[in-house]
Amino acid sequence: MPPTHPTAVAHPASGRHPADRWFRVHRSRAPRPARRLLCFPHAGGTAQLFHGWPAHLPDDVELLAVRYPGRQDRLMEPCITDMTTLADAVTEALAPLSELPLTLFGHSMGSAVAYEVALRLEARGLRPERLFVSGRAAPHRARPAPVPDGDDDALVDTVRGLGAYQSEVYDIPELRELLLPALRADYRLVQSYCPSRPTPLRTPVTAYTGRDDTSCRAETVHAWADLTAPGRFELRSFPGDHFYLVAHEAELVADIAARLTSWDTRAET
Repeated sequence: MPPTHPTAVAHPASGRHPADRWFRVHRSRAPRPARRLLCFPHAGGTAQLFHGWPAHLPDDVELLAVRYPGRQDRLMEPCITDMTTLADAVTEALAPLSELPLTLFGHSMGSAVAYEVALRLEARGLRPERLFVSGRAAPHRARPAPVPDGDDDALVDTVRGLGAYQSEVYDIPELRELLLPALRADYRLVQSYCPSRPTPLRTPVTAYTGRDDTSCRAETVHAWADLTAPGRFELRSFPGDHFYLVAHEAELVADIAARLTSWDTRAET
């Protein structure tokens, strides 16, 4: 059963180090964390998506939520529209945090970014314990819906088609003006990221999906099995649409917590 402690205190970025800019850190409740869980938001999303997760994690897990440029307290920084640039930057920011076992979780666009970061970490000999992907077809099966440049209404309609989570913010003109540049940039990144032969990982992969998520069919999510070794892929579905993880946060995080140590990848060659 997940712990019922209050959510750990989040430490916002100080700007003194790349890690401070890139990660919102929720400290573990243990004196020293035993491992880290790094979470990547969806297109147009922010680190706020994961603010409630620490309450459902073991005391010795430190949660880091990725803070993409161009939103919240990085609002004045230019957005990134290229996967290579984004994944390289996150990997570099992780460099001073390599002393603990690391697990990656990504939702929607964040799944693709997490996969690319996992590839880069493996290339450096820093293989993650596991990659969790959510609400996203495997890279070689993803077919993002095109959104015409400059058609903000079409872009908002596309987002609303995924589910109701926070879509009401686009009805407020001031917020719409602030949020649309990051959303547009993220969709450009997603639409330009189409690897036909993605590199398989040595890292185990677990995929999650909402049963009513029309953005990724079950077989395209199962295709993540192509990107890890045989016997290292698992799939679980939850009730709900693309944003199933909001309504089922406690159940999802408890499932993640239970899997954090089920494969001891550090002991493998």
